[in-house]
Amino acid sequence: MKRHAPATARNSAAIAQVLQMELPGQGQVLEVASGTGEHAVYFAKAFPQLNWQPSDQDPEALLSIEEWSAEAGLVNLLPPVRINAADVEWAVADASAILCINMVHISPWQSAEGLFRNAGRILAKGAPLVLYGPFLEAGVETAPSNTDFDASLKARDKRWGLRELPRLDMLAEECGLGRTARHPMPANNLTLVYRRT
Repeated sequence: MKRHAPATARNSAAIAQVLQMELPGQGQVLEVASGTGEHAVYFAKAFPQLNWQPSDQDPEALLSIEEWSAEAGLVNLLPPVRINAADVEWAVADASAILCINMVHISPWQSAEGLFRNAGRILAKGAPLVLYGPFLEAGVETAPSNTDFDASLKARDKRWGLRELPRLDMLAEECGLGRTARHPMPANNLTLVYRRT
């Protein structure tokens, strides 16, 4: 049941460089929509001072995370928990940071709403919500590959698609967070950091 996502191997090191700047020195990081579990293993190894809490809503993803975790045998990598980002309340009541990679565009808008709402509820003042993926920016020409990706997502599910940064910033503000960083990433992606105000 162990899954593999090729993109994970390509983006893990670049994401870790940003996380080195943005994550707290200690505490627990909640990863929302952990997918295969490969990122969780990579980051738990990279940040041994942090406890890593993977999560997903998909039962098969949770099994994959469990297998990757068992193979890695890391003491700071916690058993995965089931979280649907769109839920009003999550199974995790507090976190020192939240990380969400490649979810907000491959899920309904309600998932983004739940992500920011719960981040505003469980994060302490100044704690980060870190998002990684492709986004649409006002006044910035969208790369053709992202335009094609957006069209393919909407063809699969009309509720999916790349999210506009101003709309995310507005949602963040409504939930008690403010964007503090925008990190350009390889392959026309961004890492966005929102912190609890």
